[in-house]
Amino acid sequence: MRIQTRTGAFEALEAGADDAPLVLCLHGFPDHPPSFVPLADRLACAGYHVVVPWMRGYAPSVASGPYDVHTLASDVIAIADTLAPCKPVAIVGHDWGAVATYAAVARSPERFSAAVTLAMPHLLAFLENAVRQPAQLLRSWYVAFFQLRGLSDRVVSAHDFAFVERLWSRWSPGYLPDPAAMRALKACLRQSMPAPLGYYRAMRRPPRAARARARSQSGAGSIRVPTLHLCGHDDGCIGPAASRGQERFFTGPFQSEQLLGVGHFLQLEAPDRVAARVLDWLARHPAREGG
Repeated sequence: MRIQTRTGAFEALEAGADDAPLVLCLHGFPDHPPSFVPLADRLACAGYHVVVPWMRGYAPSVASGPYDVHTLASDVIAIADTLAPCKPVAIVGHDWGAVATYAAVARSPERFSAAVTLAMPHLLAFLENAVRQPAQLLRSWYVAFFQLRGLSDRVVSAHDFAFVERLWSRWSPGYLPDPAAMRALKACLRQSMPAPLGYYRAMRRPPRAARARARSQSGAGSIRVPTLHLCGHDDGCIGPAASRGQERFFTGPFQSEQLLGVGHFLQLEAPDRVAARVLDWLARHPAREGG
């Protein structure tokens, strides 16, 4: 489906009946909507209408930037306003999609009934914990590498995106992506580069203002939308310790859980377990007319 919003046009996958309660699912890097299909199918079977857009900068959605968190949140809110103008919607975000989720629900809580974030904790908690944890800084080496424009663009794309395959292998150890699915992801990235790296560059530049900008854009105030955070115990990208203390950013219902035997792409690795927890959370916090 194509979603024309005030911030741009977004292509999206969808599952479930159009008149069912809406759940938006947002992908991260290096990823795209098909990775949400196992979860989307389960949510649709449970009675939800699931829409999974290609995020800004990912073909075939709007390609132009900027790619800062404020813009990503604006996109999410605009999609919700277009698809469900009179009723709050639920939202599930993975990785960068989780960052956009935190910012969107903080900024427009009346638009969202419930949120589920996968892998990525609240951005400010992540940043604060990362500087205290050498292991997490090592995991996040690629963030600094992506600041090297030109060089990192070439390295990520080289040898049919072998760099991306290595990230998937390290971030979800023991999980083997379907070869056809990986080919489709590479085709998306081939049409999209270097925009997906722009998310990281927008976060870091200019360096002196990066922390203040993250605080202003990421939902630094208390989040009152009911939020469930799920992370993989074996995540090679974002260690579970990066979530410590994030509960202080929430005033509404908040819950965090580690899934054993699961890495970074938990919606693909454990779709039954993730779907069960998402469905339970959405049932406990249903959308209501008027917010």
